[in-house]
Amino acid sequence: MTKYDNVFNSQKTLAESLTPEEAVAAIAVVTAIADASIEEVDPEGLAGILWEFEVFEEYSEDEMIEIVDKLIYIAESQGLSPLFNTANESLPEDLVLDGFAAGVVALLDEEELIVPQNKQPFLKRLQTALDLEDEEADEIVKEIIAAFQAGENEADFDDEDDTITVEDYLEDVYESPLGNFTVSIPVDPTQGGKIQTQEGVVGFSDDFGTLLRIDYYPIPPEQLEELESEGQEEYLKNIVVDKYVPQAIFTNVSDAQIKYSEYLEDIFAGAYYALVDMPKGSTMSQQGNNGTATRLDAYRGLLAFINGEFLYIVSNQRSFLYGEIPNDIAEEAEYIKDNILSFVETMEFS
Repeated sequence: MTKYDNVFNSQKTLAESLTPEEAVAAIAVVTAIADASIEEVDPEGLAGILWEFEVFEEYSEDEMIEIVDKLIYIAESQGLSPLFNTANESLPEDLVLDGFAAGVVALLDEEELIVPQNKQPFLKRLQTALDLEDEEADEIVKEIIAAFQAGENEADFDDEDDTITVEDYLEDVYESPLGNFTVSIPVDPTQGGKIQTQEGVVGFSDDFGTLLRIDYYPIPPEQLEELESEGQEEYLKNIVVDKYVPQAIFTNVSDAQIKYSEYLEDIFAGAYYALVDMPKGSTMSQQGNNGTATRLDAYRGLLAFINGEFLYIVSNQRSFLYGEIPNDIAEEAEYIKDNILSFVETMEFS
């Protein structure tokens, strides 16, 4: 008897039937138990992950927990194979991918964002049992991992962020902790407006995909010398192209590319502007067919300039819904640049 035969090498089924939704959840339950034990399964945690699937959008959290508890009891009393076989038989064709996705989330290492090597044999047998092609299965795994990455990087900030709603801030103007600038708050509390801060950064976002962000740094003496020797245009270009974009964007969005750049002589005695194409790099996500949220494509505009003793990089994101085709890159660059400049006009420096 080989490993996982207790799941896949029997024709037994349950006496009772499963609903299509229960069938999807059952695959997650079987998968979670197959490489561990029933005692190690966290019903509430598993229910919480499954609740994000579109197929369960009509269910409450409590109802999801009840479903998972019921399925765990069936697995314990009647066995994994009858539960899996009944789930497989109960899956309509349009939910087979959801069933496989449910298995993937039950196997995923949420810290490493991979399916561990020792669990991949089970995933392969699950794929075979559900009659999925390699390409289909690989795409689901990629979507699940991207969805978890989206959850981790949604705010584009670190875990230590101070995040408050605009309504709780009680002011129309945000003031930098260093006292170097104030800026009008550009998001609305009725649209889920939030202010997210950490040292040297403030971001403004809402539930509709708005993202305006200000990074600000006191310029150290050694960089002042670099600025003087290189000239402002070259200095700002190097900051954006060689330092900021690789560290803030490329590390999170591997396929990102700078698509447009220009030097603006008349802005703050010289400013450098760049547009970055970020495939699946938006802070905004859209629900997919398999119940997973996938990050949208986006363009991010960046404007770097110097005011007083500080370097500023002000950015704005434009996200594209599935099927939405961007305009010509020059038009998009101009549109986002105008948004940034309008925002910068509300800043007051001291």
